Amino acid sequence: MSATLPVDAPAPARRRAAGAASGSRWSNALFIAPFLVVYLLLLVLPLLKGIYMSLHDVDMLSQTAEFVGLKNYQDLWVDDIFRGAVRNTFAFVLMSTPVFVALGLALALALNRPGRTAAALRAIFFGSSVLSVTIVTLVWKLVLMPHQGLLANVTHATGLPDLSPLTSEAWALPTVAAVTVWWIIGLPMMLFLAALQQVPSEVYEAAALDNASRWRTLWHITLPAIRRTVALVAVIEVILQFQLFGQAQLLTQGGPNNSSRPIVQFIYEAGFQHWTLGYAAAASQVLFGIMLIAMAVQVYVSSRKEAY
Repeated sequence: MSATLPVDAPAPARRRAAGAASGSRWSNALFIAPFLVVYLLLLVLPLLKGIYMSLHDVDMLSQTAEFVGLKNYQDLWVDDIFRGAVRNTFAFVLMSTPVFVALGLALALALNRPGRTAAALRAIFFGSSVLSVTIVTLVWKLVLMPHQGLLANVTHATGLPDLSPLTSEAWALPTVAAVTVWWIIGLPMMLFLAALQQVPSEVYEAAALDNASRWRTLWHITLPAIRRTVALVAVIEVILQFQLFGQAQLLTQGGPNNSSRPIVQFIYEAGFQHWTLGYAAAASQVLFGIMLIAMAVQVYVSSRKEAY
């Protein structure tokens, strides 16, 4: 018996295959090149520039930068106003993010049905999220303004004690959080609606045949089916709420007594009111590090839950 030996492909065929593979690699590179350019220009380069500025004492007038090493970070460590801003930001995130997740899911569950009424309510809840922060804060200042706002007029007319949440150290930050929830609750609601509409109806029909209660259906079918969306909404909201600025700046200016000043407002004031750009850049890097750690923890916890 004679063994059958493998026959190599002709050289021209091999060259054509190699050329096709090379062309495919080049086409892939050209396809992602615009994204990489935008990523480098708008994210990587500003990040590197911010790190550079945080290590220098930058003078905008003379266009000079004196290297000071970690001095800006050391000054931040002992800055009571900055530490207060960090506490306020964490408190704001802890107050608002669970509400966004829970209330967004509750609204989505309530409005995940056909009909004009549900469609109109979905549009109403989502409509506020398309407004600018200036319009939102202007409307709420008319409501919450001390002595002259709608809330003050109602309390005067009914004989109740005056309520001025924007001028109260205890209530200023929770009020900013409540306004923020009112403003952009539509985004998590729509994300949850999209996820709920992807759950097969056959699963709910099978649960109904088994006489499963609404609570058991929610706990054992709905929530496991949309757990990735829950994690996504939580991550998005943490990122957004760590960047709190406009609402606090326009409603309370960080007061009273720095009780509602977030990190981003501290950065704005340090950079554009006091012109200590290196100091502001250092605070920006601290905020970036905090957000990075928070996202890493969330991703880790989500992956652990999925593993179980």
